Amino acid sequence: MTPERKEKIEQVLHHRQPDLVVVMENVHDPHNIMAVARSCDSVGVQTVYVIQDEHKDGFNRDRQGSKSSGSANKWLDFIDFDSTEKCLHHLKNEGFAIYSTHLGSTSKELYDVDFTQKTALLFGNEKYGVSQEALSLSDGNFIIPQVGMIQSLNISVACAVSLYEAFRQRKKAGFYQQQQFSKQEYESIFERWSSPKF
Repeated sequence: MTPERKEKIEQVLHHRQPDLVVVMENVHDPHNIMAVARSCDSVGVQTVYVIQDEHKDGFNRDRQGSKSSGSANKWLDFIDFDSTEKCLHHLKNEGFAIYSTHLGSTSKELYDVDFTQKTALLFGNEKYGVSQEALSLSDGNFIIPQVGMIQSLNISVACAVSLYEAFRQRKKAGFYQQQQFSKQEYESIFERWSSPKF
């Protein structure tokens, strides 16, 4: 491994945010999932949870959506669940506050959500949005303010907008100035990324 590559890996790992994750519930289009992956990588999200309780066969991340991801998928950790309940209970047990994108009477604007806490951002199906089960297990809902005729965004765009607000808040709070992983987590990812296959 060249010194330049080692330095790049160390720099990227230094900015990773293990306490900010993205969850996608029954998102059908693998290109959307991979586009989300690219946004996650760009702001330092390491882990993406993919719930596919409607499609038991899932999808192959090695072959699908590669153009959308720009190969970001290989730098991230994907965790698959076949149940919304299992996934969200797992996140709650890990101490994450879960925020869903949903237009409701109690929904906050994106800019009013505190993304400096341990946060899981949940995005729903392209057609139906977040399920009622997911909403019942979420700690809150948020909307992205819009002033156009069409009051919705593609999931990958909505995720990017949301992640960059989280990035803004966390950068202002100094999160990117110090390494967030434990020593064991850091070394494990560094070893994987240092592999010749990467």
